[in-house]
Amino acid sequence: MSRILILFAHPAFEKSRVHYQLLAAIRGMQGVTVHDLYETYPDLNIDVRQEQGLLLQHDIILFQHPLYWYSAPAMIKQWQDLVLEHGWAYGRTGTALRGKRITNVISAGTKEDAYQPDGWHQHPLTDFLLPYKQTATLCNMQYLAPFVVYGTHQLDATSISEQAISYKQFLETLRDR
Repeated sequence: MSRILILFAHPAFEKSRVHYQLLAAIRGMQGVTVHDLYETYPDLNIDVRQEQGLLLQHDIILFQHPLYWYSAPAMIKQWQDLVLEHGWAYGRTGTALRGKRITNVISAGTKEDAYQPDGWHQHPLTDFLLPYKQTATLCNMQYLAPFVVYGTHQLDATSISEQAISYKQFLETLRDR
């Protein structure tokens, strides 16, 4: 069984209907660690050694966050800038993450068809995730297909519950492969 680390970052979690349900669905799930970065580091002062230790203890790393301006909340970037050090995560001697798997768990306000060449955003969502895929490559990790909840602004309670069940199944599949 693989160990999964979820690096969760939502600056307005108290307002999130979707991420609240996603996390509730996996609460207590064996082999899954949820690490809330805004909760742990409200001052943005990230403990690099602690974070690197968490990465070493897990096989799969997930960045879970809402899609903000085609990217992640600032905490994710801050975490990446500090934790993924040259000589540790990448570079000639940076082999700590070699072979680990990584991806994103994202909520997007608009529907999936908006993320098409002829859609509102003019690109597939995967185009906006290219920095994560390239980071995985640089760190000798395998980038997996993301889990995306589209159209969050229009989802009713039943649809959100269905997404939460799908998320749990997604994690079970990752964990048990």
